[in-house]
Amino acid sequence: MDLPLTEALTVGSARIVFERDQPPINSTLVSGIEPLQKVDVFDDRLRPDNQDQADGAPLRLVHNENVKLDLSKRRETDMGFWHRSADATEIIFCVRGALGWETEIGNVTLNQGEFIVIPRGVAHRSRLVPESGDDNVLLEIKVTGDLEPTDVLRSVLGQGG
Repeated sequence: MDLPLTEALTVGSARIVFERDQPPINSTLVSGIEPLQKVDVFDDRLRPDNQDQADGAPLRLVHNENVKLDLSKRRETDMGFWHRSADATEIIFCVRGALGWETEIGNVTLNQGEFIVIPRGVAHRSRLVPESGDDNVLLEIKVTGDLEPTDVLRSVLGQGG
């Protein structure tokens, strides 16, 4: 392994870089944090209420006062209601399949690998579309506070940079 190694620490918008003699993975975890774990969103035990119910709810996976991560799966029924989040912006990421999203600011079909950002307070609902598969899997990230797109995302969206 080539030395020296560098480690970047991010604090707010500041980036602090350290040189190290060895990688941090040579450390021994004693206490204070759980070991790194991965989650398979296709695990059959992760079955939200909304999988086969029009009015079912997504499954909450992790949360704190500022961020919530929900797993949503739709197979047979459309979302049977409109939803409006008064306190969080929602980032909807399509992991598998496709769903149509109707909102009061526009409609879009969300395909595998794509995400949309639904601003706080905007009414929306999902609908099955011809592109939908047998299992349509979404990760929904709900964030309180304001979100600002980066220059890279603005460029992808054609909004300049």
